[in-house]
Amino acid sequence: MSTVSLTPHAALRIDGARLWNSLMELAQIGATKKGGVCRLALTELDRQGRDFFVAQAKAAGCSIRIDSVGNIFARRAGLNNSLPAVMTGSHIDTQPTGGKFDGNYGVLAGLEVFKTLNDAGVTTAAPLEVVVWTNEEGSRFVPVMMGSGAFIGEFKTDFILAQKDRDGITVGQALHSIGYAGKDQVSPSGIGAYFEAHIEQGPVLEAHDITIGVVTGALGQRWFDVVITGSEAHAGPTPMSLRHDALLAASHVVQLINELALDHAPNARGTVGMLDVYPNSRNVIPGSVKLSVDLRADSDATLTAMVDKLNARAQEIAKQGKVSIALTQVVYFPPAAFASELVQAVRSGARTIGLSEMDVVSGAGHDAVYMARVAPTAMIFVPCKDGISHNEIEDAKSEHLEAGCNVLMHAMLACASQP
Repeated sequence: MSTVSLTPHAALRIDGARLWNSLMELAQIGATKKGGVCRLALTELDRQGRDFFVAQAKAAGCSIRIDSVGNIFARRAGLNNSLPAVMTGSHIDTQPTGGKFDGNYGVLAGLEVFKTLNDAGVTTAAPLEVVVWTNEEGSRFVPVMMGSGAFIGEFKTDFILAQKDRDGITVGQALHSIGYAGKDQVSPSGIGAYFEAHIEQGPVLEAHDITIGVVTGALGQRWFDVVITGSEAHAGPTPMSLRHDALLAASHVVQLINELALDHAPNARGTVGMLDVYPNSRNVIPGSVKLSVDLRADSDATLTAMVDKLNARAQEIAKQGKVSIALTQVVYFPPAAFASELVQAVRSGARTIGLSEMDVVSGAGHDAVYMARVAPTAMIFVPCKDGISHNEIEDAKSEHLEAGCNVLMHAMLACASQP
């Protein structure tokens, strides 16, 4: 799709109370005592969440299809169903300590768009679809963003179906057990555009008192497993100059990761989120440390520069500390630039409604990152309280969720109404 224009239905608005009630109803499936949601992928609770979505979609007049990795597609017919579909969606699986809005908002916002168009008697030229992607969070099965990754061909279907959880249950077995082992081929054909509405999962919009984040792209990511090997020794008799202290070397690596991000501000990130010390005893010099490194940036050139410096400095740290340092890359997502015409449709939708908006870059991975490889793609962010997500206290204002859904509707209409 090369162009978008303002919809002739500029005064159309979604039902914010209906959207909120749907979110709260879905949030009861796997509700936790702290007010969050634990609904891991392909569990019985996930089945209940999927059943809820399918029932809502059918009530809105949608046809349902399910592919062989369990992705669910709800289609609203257009005037010309041979046209590529304008798709929106997200996921309904959660983290173990998940919230009510991460992923769930994007799915139910899409259904609310359909309900609103039904109420207004609006039929788009192209068909519309809402998708629920399988195992986006990666909490139960690896890899993360499994459903959308399989959809765009990043992962083979057989590979996905063979992946196991901690109990040895495969994805294929789990899909069969909950009744969502679909028969449709996993294929990205027939998609003209993809939009994803999401809470920001960060503090920028709230800090600037902005309602709509116009997402221009997503940061690239390179993750590493790092193993630092020294030698255990008694903390008392071993002089400082004769130690091979793996944890001391690890502390310098942690500091380095922080420096790498600061050197490439403002759109670079560096995080060490996991540290495993052996033997983890009070009076033993640590002999080995395993740690994770998460580097993110808005260009491959910046990511490459960060990794080059990490490799060079790691060897210097190893030599100085008389240890060895091994780095293994385990994840690579290239930076994703979203389609300019869809980004403009989001921006125009916000301005049509009179909402404050600003351009932002997504620091998190989303299904939209994969979809951008096969179709024009854009995202819509709304604020979340204190920027907190992947947490049971995750929260968002109903008026912000309503606003983002209105922008989604007008952006989709602008694409799907093209002759």
